[in-house]
Amino acid sequence: MSLLSDTLARVKPSPTIAVTTKAQELRAAGRDVIGLGAGEPDFDTPEHIKQAGIAAIRAGKTKYTAPDGMPELKAAICGKFSRENGLSYTPEQISVSSGGKQILYNALMATLNPGDEVVMPAPYWVSYPDMVLLAGGTPVIAPTAFETGFKLTADQLEAAITPKTKWFIFNSPSNPTGAGYSRGELKALTDVLLRHPQVHVMTDDMYEHLAYEGFRFCTPAEVEPGLYDRTLTCNGVSKAYAMTGWRIGYAGGPKDLIAAMRKIQSQSTTNPCTISQWAAVEALNGPQDFLAENVALFTRRRDLVVAMLNDAQGITCPVPEGAFYVYPSISGLIGRTSPGGTLIADDEAFASALLDETGVAVVFGAAFGLSPNFRVSYATSEAQLEEACRRIQTFCAGVT
Repeated sequence: MSLLSDTLARVKPSPTIAVTTKAQELRAAGRDVIGLGAGEPDFDTPEHIKQAGIAAIRAGKTKYTAPDGMPELKAAICGKFSRENGLSYTPEQISVSSGGKQILYNALMATLNPGDEVVMPAPYWVSYPDMVLLAGGTPVIAPTAFETGFKLTADQLEAAITPKTKWFIFNSPSNPTGAGYSRGELKALTDVLLRHPQVHVMTDDMYEHLAYEGFRFCTPAEVEPGLYDRTLTCNGVSKAYAMTGWRIGYAGGPKDLIAAMRKIQSQSTTNPCTISQWAAVEALNGPQDFLAENVALFTRRRDLVVAMLNDAQGITCPVPEGAFYVYPSISGLIGRTSPGGTLIADDEAFASALLDETGVAVVFGAAFGLSPNFRVSYATSEAQLEEACRRIQTFCAGVT
C-alpha cells in the first residue's frame, strides 16, 4: 500500500517555482544565468513597513492572533477596500492568511464538492487548476486569444458556464499576460454572471496597483454591486508593497464564506505571522507615494522588453496594461531548430533550449494553459533585461 495520497496524482508542482529553482541551481554551478521566471519585485520592502515589523518585535507583539487576522489589520483592510475600491466590508467579512495563495486555497477547500466546476480564463496563474483539483473540483478552462489581448469575452464566459459551475476565478491585471480589463469589458462579464445566480466570483486583484498609462483598475463587485453577496474580493501586500516573503494575503466576502475559511485555516496554519500582520497594517495605512514611483520604473522596463522582443525573429509581443509580465507568442519559431540543434516542437522545448543555450530562464506558455507562448517577468534591473533580450534576439536569429 502506498504511503502517498491518490490526490497527489491529480496535481503537479508549480512550473514557475521549478524554473526559478533550476536557474538558481545553474547559477550555483557557475553558469551565467539571467532569471526571468520569478514573479517577485526586485526592490526592497519600503523602509517604513520594515520599521513597523521591527517595532512589533521590540514591543513583544509576537504572540498568536485570531486565526484569520488581528483586529487592527482587518480594520486597515476594510479601510483600503472602502477608500480604493468603493466596497464596504465589516471585520467579520475579512479573512487574512499566509499569502494570497492561501486565501484562494481556503475558499476552494471550504466550498467545493466533487463535480463542482470552476471556470477560469487561459492563460491562468499556474496554481488555479491544481488548487481546484486538490479541493475536489473540476477546472473548466476558457481559452482567450492573442488577437483579443488575452481577455475573455462575454460569449466565451457564457459558453463555459454550466449548472455545475460554482466559481469563476478572475485575475486582472493578469499573471501571466499583464492584460487588464477596462470597466466596460468587465461589465460585459458581470452581466453574464448576473444571469447565473449559482456562480460565485473569486477575484485575484494582487496586481491592482501595477497598472499603466490610461488603464484604471476596477474589481467585479465594484463594477456590479449586484454581485457583492457572491464575490470574494482577494488581494494582498506581496506585489505592490514588495512584501512577497512576508506572506500576507487577504479577502473580503460574505460572512458565511469567511467563517468557513476561518475554520479551514484554524485547522491548518492558524494565524498568519504576527510580525508580518503589523507590517501589513503600516503598508495599507502608511505612505503610498512610492507606488507611483514603482509603476514608472516598471513602465520603462515594460517598454524596453516589449520593443526588444518584437525585434526578435519569430516573436510577437503585445503591450500589457499592468502587472510586470509579458506573454509573447513564438508561433513563428515552432517546428524549427534552435542554434544548438534542438527541435522547437512547442514552447516548453523553446524555454528549455533558451536556458541551456543562452542562460536565460523564462516560463513556457503551456504551464499557463495557452501556447505557443512564454512568460517573461520584467521585475529585474534594466541592465539585466537588456542583456537577456539581446541573448533572446541572438538565439532567435540563429533558429533555422
